[in-house]
Amino acid sequence: MRFYLFVFVVLITLISSSNNKAKHKPNIIFILADDFGYMDVQAYAERTLGVSKNLMYYETPNIDRLVAEGVAFDQAYVNQLCSPTRASLITGKYAARLGFTTATPERATYYNQNLPVPLGSYAHDVINHGDNIKIEMAWLNGSSNTALPSGASPDNGWDEMTIPEALSDYYSCFIGKWHLGGHGAKGYTPFDQGFNEAPAWFDAGASKYLNWRSIWNNRSKSRFPNAPQDYNYLGDSGEETGMNYLTDDLTEQAIRFIEKRSKSKDQPFFLYLSHFAVHGPYEAKNEDVNYFKNKKTKGWNNHKNEYYAAMIKALDNSVGSILNKLQELGLEENTLVVFMSDNGGIDYRVTPNGKITSNYPLTGGKACLNEGGIRIPLVFRWKGTIAKGKWSHQVVDCNDIFPTLLEAANHNPEIHYNKENGIDGRSLYGLLSDVNNKQNSYQRKTYYWYYPFNVIYNNPYDGLSLTPHSAIREGDYKLIFDWHGRLKLFNIETDISETNNLAKQMPDLTNRLFDKLMVWSKKNVKAAYWPKLNPNYKTEEDVHDVPFVNLLKIYNEGGNVAAGAN
Repeated sequence: MRFYLFVFVVLITLISSSNNKAKHKPNIIFILADDFGYMDVQAYAERTLGVSKNLMYYETPNIDRLVAEGVAFDQAYVNQLCSPTRASLITGKYAARLGFTTATPERATYYNQNLPVPLGSYAHDVINHGDNIKIEMAWLNGSSNTALPSGASPDNGWDEMTIPEALSDYYSCFIGKWHLGGHGAKGYTPFDQGFNEAPAWFDAGASKYLNWRSIWNNRSKSRFPNAPQDYNYLGDSGEETGMNYLTDDLTEQAIRFIEKRSKSKDQPFFLYLSHFAVHGPYEAKNEDVNYFKNKKTKGWNNHKNEYYAAMIKALDNSVGSILNKLQELGLEENTLVVFMSDNGGIDYRVTPNGKITSNYPLTGGKACLNEGGIRIPLVFRWKGTIAKGKWSHQVVDCNDIFPTLLEAANHNPEIHYNKENGIDGRSLYGLLSDVNNKQNSYQRKTYYWYYPFNVIYNNPYDGLSLTPHSAIREGDYKLIFDWHGRLKLFNIETDISETNNLAKQMPDLTNRLFDKLMVWSKKNVKAAYWPKLNPNYKTEEDVHDVPFVNLLKIYNEGGNVAAGAN
């Protein structure tokens, strides 16, 4: 009898322990880098090219430590530019559904010009955004949203759920680059999107790394004097940290927050550290620049910009400082750390005057829908809970972050899947222990991208300014629709460099994917965000190597798109 009683007690103890673990809520630290390329991380470059790290130019020992101690994804996707990715990951939705189709510098919107909003548009849509492109373009740009709807008065009841709002039992903090606030619009700051604290933040696409504080603290309405608000809600540099370099300052702000919240045992925290690094301007600390200026491996894989390398070093040191602080405070096994980038690197082959980095063997870079523009490093580490030193080859997307963090925090993400206007992302949490998805916990197979702009970034195939692009990936295949009339179909599993166009060889698949892309686009993207045909387009002056073909017209008329494409 005593034996059975002993067994019963042991079973009850094990069940209780299991339930306690299931109810455990970890701290969450989400670190977002800016313009940080897939091949900028040594661990990713080593995995991709099989080259020893000691031969490389850039140095990322701390991000590599995350990889060694957690789960890294080698097919993680984001949007082609920063604001769309930021909107997508914090809401769990495709950015184009929210109107975030590009990332704008400060531009006139209906709100900041205090103008009536046209039917079908949103108050924070840009009125006109375009690059100074000299060549003939058959399409005129669509528009883009600049502010994530928060339920403020211009939103007319539109209020997107964000990660910190969903994690209502967490104490949430935002630090760094925001770029979701309508260029300083009232009602769209981190505080309006669920964050309890924002000790240092700035609502812009870029920032100086030296002498930035006065710009962040500027409340003047001089840029948009007609905006219906009392002052500019652009940011706050926060308390002095003694750091003179922006990346170091934001890191110190994060460390102070972690130290403060570590003393609170009754509430977990969510820290979103959104670095400006390694976005331009390319400013770095002199000692780091001098180190890379003289490094013998300079030039490996066309990585040779000492300022960029030094900025990567500062970013990597930031990751290391946070990991060390967690270790010091005994929080490693109680904290999930996530690291990712918002879009691909500034590849020298596609960026005008951008001798910054190379994403080889990936084609393209920031602003492109090729792999170099949208495939990024994504790493999770939670010591003692998820797998260690594992790679997942599962294709995943940035809008999967929202449900993944919810599930890690013991919330049920499924309540956000099927409700009206539900999220697009699905939780990756099961993959953090089952990296090969043998349990089929992650079931997404199809992913979409949408970019309705002519931009100065060069098309990697003809070197001319990019025209509007859309894309779909399903399984191993990815179709890129260049609205100039070109279709490119690649088997990404066997052709990571996207050099073998299969569109003409596989017309049935090309047409099926194009149809799926159009059905999704028409359902999810409002008319205001679609390109419009250029009524002044001069065919005879077009310098593209192939003539313009309106594939959308062919599709709408029931024609064979694969046959009609260039």
